[in-house]
Amino acid sequence: MRFENVLTGFIPEARGRDGLTLAVLLARQTGARLTVAAVKPPAWGPPGPARADAGAWAAYLDEQAAATLDQARELTGELAGKEIGENAAYLAYTHKGSGRGLVELARKRSADVVVIGSAPSGGKDRIALGSTADQLLHASPVPVLLAPRGYADEPPAALERLTVAYRRGPGADAAVKRAAAIATGLDLPLRLVTLVLRSGRPARAEEEMLARLRDQAAADLKSAARGHRRRTQVEVEILEGRNVAQAMRAGTWLPGELVICASSDSGPLRRVFLGDTSIKIVRAATRPVMILTRQP
Repeated sequence: MRFENVLTGFIPEARGRDGLTLAVLLARQTGARLTVAAVKPPAWGPPGPARADAGAWAAYLDEQAAATLDQARELTGELAGKEIGENAAYLAYTHKGSGRGLVELARKRSADVVVIGSAPSGGKDRIALGSTADQLLHASPVPVLLAPRGYADEPPAALERLTVAYRRGPGADAAVKRAAAIATGLDLPLRLVTLVLRSGRPARAEEEMLARLRDQAAADLKSAARGHRRRTQVEVEILEGRNVAQAMRAGTWLPGELVICASSDSGPLRRVFLGDTSIKIVRAATRPVMILTRQP
């Protein structure tokens, strides 16, 4: 899997800067072309005398979109220098929903990934799923990459490692294969992690159950890593906790870590579709998370 065209949606807010910072980082490291989009609402105009007001509203929306893209262009230049900033495409796109607009734009621009920031309701270094992310995570034809809130405040100099949240199944195995290809292309190590959750049962029953789960997880991770170590460095790790958030905190996360999740096996083919566990991982992660599309 290669990244040749990175698309990011930008708004003149902190979450817009977070998403753009991550998009620039990915474009710079992969050599991809960057497309920055400002999705603006349509200027619906009533018939009759009110059309003049509708025209003024449309002009205002165009002016706001142009100002937004000017800010994005300046910020991109600061983050990436003239080479990426001047070669990037900056465009306004009209749609009622920002996420659905980015879905359409991803198809039209042949994007390889869509990058956005967290909704403002999330805590520092956390990802919250707002309406834009929700629309993308149910319809995007390409992977979606989410930046945690505040990512632009102290961004890493480069991506350092890819971590795949692994649970045995066709979707996760396909995700490992695609992640291994990305890691090889970027000359990065790959880590496969499986979450083992405690049930809260009586102590003896709990320990017996956990021992079986650990053994099964270790066997699954060994099998998943087999064949990929010839191309890149692959680590495996079991993260344990009473819930997904606690298990995620048990791991060690590099500043330039990128987490990869597979779409749910029950979702539509070649679309992003999150299952319950993946949603919990996204919300618990303190690093950017990429959700891959479901492959046949």
